[in-house]
Amino acid sequence: MAASWRLGCDPSLLRYLLGFGGRRSLGLARATGGCSVGGGPSLRWLHRTQWLPVDPIKILMPSLSPTMEVGNIVKWLKKEGETVSAGDALCEIETDKAVVTLDASDDGILAKIVVEEGAKNVRLGSLIGLMVEEGKDWKHVEIPQDAGLPPPVSEPSVPHLSPEPQISVPVKKEHSLGTSRFRLSPAARNILEKHAVDASQGTATGPRGIFTKEDALNLVKLKQVGKITESRPAPAPPSTPTPSLATQVPAGPSYPRPMIPPVSTPGQPNAVGAFTEVPASSIRRVIAKRLTESKSTIPHAYATADCDLGAVLKVRQDLVRDDIKVSVNDFIIKAAAVTLKQMPGVNVSWDGEGPKQMSSIDISVAVATDKGLITPIIKDAAAKGIQEIADSVKALSKKARDGKLLPEEYQGGSFSISNLGMFGIDEFTAVINPPQACILAVGRFRPVLKLAEDEEGNPRLQQHQLITVTMSSDSRMVDDELATRFLESFKANLENPIRLA
Repeated sequence: MAASWRLGCDPSLLRYLLGFGGRRSLGLARATGGCSVGGGPSLRWLHRTQWLPVDPIKILMPSLSPTMEVGNIVKWLKKEGETVSAGDALCEIETDKAVVTLDASDDGILAKIVVEEGAKNVRLGSLIGLMVEEGKDWKHVEIPQDAGLPPPVSEPSVPHLSPEPQISVPVKKEHSLGTSRFRLSPAARNILEKHAVDASQGTATGPRGIFTKEDALNLVKLKQVGKITESRPAPAPPSTPTPSLATQVPAGPSYPRPMIPPVSTPGQPNAVGAFTEVPASSIRRVIAKRLTESKSTIPHAYATADCDLGAVLKVRQDLVRDDIKVSVNDFIIKAAAVTLKQMPGVNVSWDGEGPKQMSSIDISVAVATDKGLITPIIKDAAAKGIQEIADSVKALSKKARDGKLLPEEYQGGSFSISNLGMFGIDEFTAVINPPQACILAVGRFRPVLKLAEDEEGNPRLQQHQLITVTMSSDSRMVDDELATRFLESFKANLENPIRLA
């Protein structure tokens, strides 16, 4: 063949030669007379040309937590056409627990963003983007037909109602006491109908404009002294037979009450009794689902104990002098971990068929965020010191409030602790976080005066700092006797910090 090619053919044939035609193969085609190669004779037949399509790499919505069913695309960190290396962050996905970064598993180019950022409730396995290998034409990538997109939610079909035979019925006449628009209590309605008094002649003083029993009695007194006249039923207009049952409107009660509160309208003042729907986040939906599942399927048992924090507060003051900042909650976490090490029968979880002994003591600590409650995990808490636990709690709490927890930082756990003492709560009971067996609810520490004996044996009042802890346990794994012994050991460990070393 000649070293150089000179093409002078029409544009359509040129597109086929370069591989951009509408068909994947051209087959045998007859060249036009204006196309020459190297000035030689006209090319009359073209060899078979095959257009190889670009095989894209699918980016699917992954499962980033055991309870995740849908995800939200928060932000795309790469743009279409950008080069991507394995391990690069592609986008941020909001799961039912936190905002997690999705990393690329292959090298290539981000060819197409299928699901734009801000999309919500994207099902697992749905196609969210496409990549191609380096050097491939990313601009002409097409979405595969087997993309795995979620099927659209079909509207419920409305059954076709066959016309019913028309039946003529007589119109029922009702005796109505005026045309009052008041909302009446049942007692007020009975009094007004008994004494033939119209509620529009009085004033409603009840909450949300309800006409109460007292308002009705006041109207009856005014009628008895002659200050109001007896209400007369309005003459009914001449009625005609109703031709069809479907067009007849049944007569309501004398004083109708609204069955459903009026719905608020955006941009307009709310009507009396109106409400505004607040969309639930993915985290709150999962919390509601799991709490309902826990309370309805797990037999909860509760045990409560008071613990004296006098020794813990003294040790904490000594640590502060050495510029070591720890909280009372850090001591509680350490005491729970040490107790679980002493009593491994409580460090269990339910796998669906029976209890499962956990090899590591991982404490889940409840942290309140704007989006809901989340429980980051202090891994192997029994082997950590108080200061190390304090540093871990601070770091994980900050990541939880910023929505930056990784899945391995909140998935799992063998025992949970929920502390509401900083909110002034004396005591409360918590709901078990399945599949764990127990959760410890901690209240605030408070001063309590107790009668004690001094060194000489004389009685005297002494102030103690007490906290109340309540343990919720799954009776299928931790019975009442085991829960009681656990709380006794926990109390002894917390009141004697030297045992926590």
